[in-house]
Amino acid sequence: MANAIFSSLPTTVFEEMSGLARTLGAINLGQGFPDDPGPEPLRAKAADLVLNGYNQYPPMAGLPELRQAVADHYNRTQGLDFEAAEITVTSGATEALAACFLGLIEPGDEVVVFQPFYDAYLPMIRRAGGVPKLVSLKPPHWRFDRAMLEAAFTPRTRMVVLNNPVNPTGVVIPDEDLALLAEVCVAHDAIAVCDEVWEQVVFGNARHRPLIAYPGMRERTVKIGSAGKMFGLTGWKVGFLCAAPGLTHALSRTHQFLTFTTAPNLQAAVAWGLANLGDWFRDMPRTLERSRDRLTEGLRREGFAVLPSAGTYFLNIDLPGSGITEGDRDFCLRAVKAAGVAAIPVSAFYEADKVSSIVRLCFSKGDATLDEGVVRLAKARESKGADA
Repeated sequence: MANAIFSSLPTTVFEEMSGLARTLGAINLGQGFPDDPGPEPLRAKAADLVLNGYNQYPPMAGLPELRQAVADHYNRTQGLDFEAAEITVTSGATEALAACFLGLIEPGDEVVVFQPFYDAYLPMIRRAGGVPKLVSLKPPHWRFDRAMLEAAFTPRTRMVVLNNPVNPTGVVIPDEDLALLAEVCVAHDAIAVCDEVWEQVVFGNARHRPLIAYPGMRERTVKIGSAGKMFGLTGWKVGFLCAAPGLTHALSRTHQFLTFTTAPNLQAAVAWGLANLGDWFRDMPRTLERSRDRLTEGLRREGFAVLPSAGTYFLNIDLPGSGITEGDRDFCLRAVKAAGVAAIPVSAFYEADKVSSIVRLCFSKGDATLDEGVVRLAKARESKGADA
């Protein structure tokens, strides 16, 4: 019975839709990975390090040069004052999240989670003995307010989990919302676990500001980053836990019994990339912004209602606003089976009080893929489920 939390879980919607896309030869606008292979100098550096670098166990907390490079990067880009000793390198951001939940939650602790959410949050929180308290956000703005937070936070609140920029909504959370959340965290003496893997993927006038920078949050926040998202190399699975010494001690002790460490050649390559690829961080968001705009414009020409996206690889379409009467899951299943294009129903990012009228699309794809995706989505829209 101890394994019931995980053994009873269904296959994720991402694996389901990607599996259907592979089986049916469909275009995959569902799962969030880019067509671009990532920066060539960084890949060349990693290849050289595999052949000529160190390939045995690195230090448990990460290579010293990577820990320092992460601290320096956040100092340059976000004005944060991390020391290298406050950085722990993990096998991707999901392992970082597991270290947070297993290392910081005691059985019965309440954990505030905003939905829609990354689907790994709740199973891991429950495995750690935590009790999720859900705050439901709604389209089109996906905002929270004081009343919503006051209803979720209680004397038993141990932690809040925040994803910003937000997958699946594409929202970069406004300063006033972050300031409100920081105020509530301080008032309730709660830890904030901040999943900020999309921090470099922000468009236009939007700016990412980390919650750890707000008053009272430096000692109570864990900031999680991802080299895979920073460099568009999602398979590398190199993540970062960034926190004050008291939290870092607990997190590193937990990490040592999860993956213990991460490929040293990839760690060294990421350290090099953070120090030397400033142009990538300038140009990559602009390239993705053009892809976002291309997909948005194509969809709107075909009559789809597209919600704003200020960051991440994702944008969303509003089905009722597009004249589609089906729920999101039914539309996505029909789109992949009948029209040959995979998408993700946003209801999959909820546990309760689900929003079932929004579909997420990934735009980190080549122009030809995006254009054909629009054609196929239009076919799905016209074939069934649209109002006359």
